[in-house]
Amino acid sequence: MNMKKILSAKGIRRVRRPSYLGFDIEGYPWKKEINYREHPQMYRVGKGEQGVLICEPYKSIIGPLWRFKDPQIARESAETIFNRFMEFIDDGDFVGADLARKYLQMGYTRSRRYANYKGGRKYDKEDGYALLKRGTGEKQKAEAALIFYGYWKKAEGNDWYRDEKMRWKKEYG
Repeated sequence: MNMKKILSAKGIRRVRRPSYLGFDIEGYPWKKEINYREHPQMYRVGKGEQGVLICEPYKSIIGPLWRFKDPQIARESAETIFNRFMEFIDDGDFVGADLARKYLQMGYTRSRRYANYKGGRKYDKEDGYALLKRGTGEKQKAEAALIFYGYWKKAEGNDWYRDEKMRWKKEYG
């Protein structure tokens, strides 16, 4: 966790800084210039949602489907992305399946962020990146998060996906 002590108008306190500050793009294993469908061996599973907004052509295939404005839109989006997840599995395309799973996870995490924080902003850039007050977000985003959560967990529970993910991590990382 990126923690630091700062002196703000409200006194000295510890602040958790966003991970994107000081981000090392050169050391990041996912590269935008790689076509991961043509070179799947270059793909790394990583943690959580890593690589989801970089890996082409999957970003262009799945990204436009990803929406969470309200529960109805979230349900349509999560269901469509989950169906793509299953298509990737049917094609034996682990990279596509993993990235579809990551978009479902990201639907959950981003919806929760908007449910917790007004406008989805967690840090106050003007106050040394101090955490903003929770509980100021939109209630319907919490419903959207639950929808994505269900599909995300359903994807993670798929036997082929789970076995292939373990194999992939051992072979490629």
